[in-house]
Amino acid sequence: MRAGSPRLLREINDRAAIEALLRNGPLTRSELEGIIGLSKPATAQLLTRLETEGTVLRNGLRGGGRGPRAQLWTVNGALAHVAAIDLTPDTVDVAIADISGTLVTEHSAPMPRTDVLEAFHSAVTKAANQAGLSPQDLHHVVVGSPGAVDPTTGRLNYAPHMPGWEGFDIPGTLRTLLGTSVTVENDVNLVALEEMIAGRATDVRNFVLLWPADAVGAAVVVNGVLLRGATGGAGEIDAMQVPDHATAETGTDRTGGRYGDLLDSAAIVKLARAHGVSARTGQAAVKKALSEGTAGREFLVDLARRIATGVANVVAVLDPELVLLSGEIAHAGGTTLADLVAAELRTLVVPRTPVQLALVTGKPVRSGALHSALSVVREQVFGLDAATTEPFRGPRQ
Repeated sequence: MRAGSPRLLREINDRAAIEALLRNGPLTRSELEGIIGLSKPATAQLLTRLETEGTVLRNGLRGGGRGPRAQLWTVNGALAHVAAIDLTPDTVDVAIADISGTLVTEHSAPMPRTDVLEAFHSAVTKAANQAGLSPQDLHHVVVGSPGAVDPTTGRLNYAPHMPGWEGFDIPGTLRTLLGTSVTVENDVNLVALEEMIAGRATDVRNFVLLWPADAVGAAVVVNGVLLRGATGGAGEIDAMQVPDHATAETGTDRTGGRYGDLLDSAAIVKLARAHGVSARTGQAAVKKALSEGTAGREFLVDLARRIATGVANVVAVLDPELVLLSGEIAHAGGTTLADLVAAELRTLVVPRTPVQLALVTGKPVRSGALHSALSVVREQVFGLDAATTEPFRGPRQ
């Protein structure tokens, strides 16, 4: 370790210990010694100091053992709390975690077409109350939303399907509404962040993540950093004009149309029906096609052509290491759909970019928002970056 003042060395060692506890969960003193490389007396002094400050707590015994050697230590989660919110046209899904990453509570509520701010505030307040908090007690809130917030105006762009959220400074309004700091981030960007932390992109510096849905979105990562663009609109490819390369006749404009219009649920259902695959939703059509032999295969190939046509424009400009497919449609198609998109992509562009299925499922937008919020608060409280620590753990029992 480099030379420095005793105070500086203590701060460095304290941060190393906190980071180890956040990444690995509760540890005994000897386990912590092995990770941070301090002597037994130095580690004991460090833990005593952090316990006195209220930064760490005793947390049971290892394996039913006894005495100081079995004592487990953990970060005091009550030091700060964060909220992660997945905001869609239909729902507001809230999760609250403490600074250790432990999920404290969850709450989901419908999002009306009017009075959206009142509904939003009510949902966050209820979630906070379930955790024994008020919204003002939350140290930071990250909201994942379709579209993109313009960094100069705070207005939501590229999201015509989000009624009630247009025409005002959203981050500023939500800060005032909740009485705490708020960041609003594009939902697909948060999914890409989660893939970098806990998915297929942990060792990838340049990739594109595509979310085929009723509003097609993409996230672009260059040199390990999310590319947002001058107005926050990088990756907003829903309105991009592309030809329809599907072979089945569905009445679309073959020379060019909105990319999103080719990949929304209704368009996928129509394409499936043209191949003799009947289903009520795009996701159901893709799932059904996987079990329907030749007709199902032809539909999936046509769908892959549509997806690849838009992806080709992005790949031709960026030449990424990897394309990831995420969302309900992508996961319904699984590796079969990803492989078909890769094959179609190779007929359209020179780069032989791999196409894979995103690894993180469940609630990836909310998970990405939690990691983003933890990153902010851990930097404030500990001087740590949450990207270097363990992903948040499950609900507290």
